[in-house]
Amino acid sequence: MIPSQRSRGASRKEDSGEADTSRCQGEPNFKVSFLNVPANVAELSEALKQKAREEGFDPVGIASLPGSQRLQMRTAALQRWLEAGHHADMNWMAAPRRLDAASLLEGAQSILAVGLNYYVARERQPGSLAVARYAWGRDYHRVVNQRLRRIGRWLETIRPECFWRVCVDAEPLLDKAWAEEAGLGWIGKHSNVIHSRRGSWMVIGHLITTERLQADQPAQARCGQCRACIDACPTKAITEPFVVDARRCLAFHTIENRTPDLPADMAEAMGPWVAGCDICQDVCPFNQGSIPSSNDPDVQPRPWLLNLKAEHVQQWTDEDWDERLRGSALRRIKPWMWRRNAATARPDTPPSVG
Repeated sequence: MIPSQRSRGASRKEDSGEADTSRCQGEPNFKVSFLNVPANVAELSEALKQKAREEGFDPVGIASLPGSQRLQMRTAALQRWLEAGHHADMNWMAAPRRLDAASLLEGAQSILAVGLNYYVARERQPGSLAVARYAWGRDYHRVVNQRLRRIGRWLETIRPECFWRVCVDAEPLLDKAWAEEAGLGWIGKHSNVIHSRRGSWMVIGHLITTERLQADQPAQARCGQCRACIDACPTKAITEPFVVDARRCLAFHTIENRTPDLPADMAEAMGPWVAGCDICQDVCPFNQGSIPSSNDPDVQPRPWLLNLKAEHVQQWTDEDWDERLRGSALRRIKPWMWRRNAATARPDTPPSVG
């Protein structure tokens, strides 16, 4: 599996190895009525989850460190995935600290896991290039980080002695495994976390804390015998259930591949995709029907993304790129890569097996 909740390929940074623990400086900006201060672990846990919902997160859940036996199985699966070379040249995936969440914050006891729905009921214009939905709005790293930090500062007003750390998918944490552990959903065969009513159109984040909280029940898998995502992948990147080979993933090649030319088999198969790929999520049964469309301002699509033409991209200057992608996760795709991808894509041709 690829341990990041999105259509594969959004930006990451290597872990600096610094502690990055967070505490408020000076007086907090939150007013707390001592008549409403949670009196016990259960009350605090529910108040924390409610605070997360107020920040626009749903689903939300809590897990306790070191996690259940399932967490150990997910960790072992990551090791096998790395040993098979499925991470391609994304060497940050092999950071040793990813194997132990407790190493990210001294004295860590609990993790608040949150999901942010990015599904918006809009579609790209016919004949236009395709961009993965997670990147239609603001850079989710910033959005989730800022909101979780507000939650952390609120928690500190309730429990002044606690420490906390925010993790989005740039940090060395098994983010999807911990989301599953906290009950947000189960890891599907396409490697994304699926919520039974909201599907997999969500990015996830975590707040690690030294505070003891009441854990939720881990989610139970519901994929069953379904093979929709496996069969729909045009490059057969899902080599077996729950295993995605980045070397065959269109999202990896459109976003992470820094070579002047895309591999011939990937170029032949990419169809309209120039930034990420949503095919495995588009066909998932849990993403059909009346899943909620977000009205969150931070995930609304930039209008030009839904009517993106190859000839426009080919004419982009560096200044055009900077203006269009300011505050976007797609800045990881440099101007020359956009031109490379646009020159290869076929907007009117469905992706196909090369």
